[in-house]
Amino acid sequence: MLIEKYSLGIGDRFGQEGNAQLRAFQRAEQNGAVVVPVWNKSFREHSLIGTKPQDVRVEADNAVSAAGWKHGYYVDADHIGMKTVDAFISASNFFTLDVADFIGQPAPDADVAAFVRDMAPFRGALRIPGVETAFEVTDAVLEKIGHHYLTAVSEAGRTYRHIAAAKGADNFVTEVSADETMEPQLPFELFFMLGAIAREKIPAQTIAPKFSGKFLKGIDYVGDVRTFEREFDSDLAVVKHAISVFGLPASLKLSVHTGSDKFSLYPVIRRALQKHGAGLHLKTAGTTWLEEVIGVALSGPSGLAVSKRIYVQALSRYDELCKPYATVVEIDKSKLPTPTVVASWNAAEFVSRLRHDQSNRDYSVDLRQLVHVSFKLAAEMGDEFRGALASAREIAGKCVTDNLFERHIRPLFLGG
Repeated sequence: MLIEKYSLGIGDRFGQEGNAQLRAFQRAEQNGAVVVPVWNKSFREHSLIGTKPQDVRVEADNAVSAAGWKHGYYVDADHIGMKTVDAFISASNFFTLDVADFIGQPAPDADVAAFVRDMAPFRGALRIPGVETAFEVTDAVLEKIGHHYLTAVSEAGRTYRHIAAAKGADNFVTEVSADETMEPQLPFELFFMLGAIAREKIPAQTIAPKFSGKFLKGIDYVGDVRTFEREFDSDLAVVKHAISVFGLPASLKLSVHTGSDKFSLYPVIRRALQKHGAGLHLKTAGTTWLEEVIGVALSGPSGLAVSKRIYVQALSRYDELCKPYATVVEIDKSKLPTPTVVASWNAAEFVSRLRHDQSNRDYSVDLRQLVHVSFKLAAEMGDEFRGALASAREIAGKCVTDNLFERHIRPLFLGG
């Protein structure tokens, strides 16, 4: 199973937007770009909402059947490891092997020595086509890389073989995720990480490195765009070279995690993809949930009251909701509107704060992030929220489709 050149990870917290999401991909196809959907949902999200991996499979299959979608599609076991993978095996055909917790754990000396020996042909000035800077590779450099990454890659290998034994090696796509770490990987580190992945016989088809800057939930990139541009361009060159040198799958491509709404990066990413003729996997995660809150708020007075109540309750449970996402949200609590202020808003005023429109002076990056991590509260509402969402089906679905196509797919894969 080889993944297509362009793919987009789409989260759907409550499993109600499969058809609306797929309409965005159909619009992309009509405009000349085939991008395949990857429905993703993590163990943490299932736990908070009370859903199961099979629910995502049913949603994806039903949407594809109803739409007559003729291209590939995937269900991603998002950010899993050996402790959580079993629940996802039957439902998923895409597995994101999250090794971040194992990066930096020293590997056994014998393993490091074997790695250094296998990478010995690259000692000296390592020149990667498409990367301007040469890297001086010594045994000491290789030892440092081995100690830093080999335990993580070994854990990925253990998880991969566990999945392959159950599903068959050709029946799923493997992604290796190293993005949830403190420091970005330099291009030569990514090169040797891919070498380690090849040694472990993991047929990785997407690799998610850590980039400079901050990839916060549901808001634009925070950092130096030019630095990201240099890193992304170099990493594309590294991936291309690693495919030929290490015999990794020809479909191997970069994956950008927490990539939703990184609007300032999309033109940069598009130019680099065109330059290298490269593919991309980008995860949009929770923006569908935010569009649902917007749709519910716009659906009428009762819907607006539900959306407002989610925000007000989130204020009182701020620490609880933000703690699991501490590394990917940055909220200035002093800028969060009070319940009294929110109570006075009409639907347009509420939506103008929540919708990611940076040209709107009322847009609140702080309110948006808090609502982003508050889907647990909607789940606790049970039938009340689901009923509000059902009543807002048409308008919420349009919000979801337009958001995916106009704000993500068009600038990334079509341009403009």
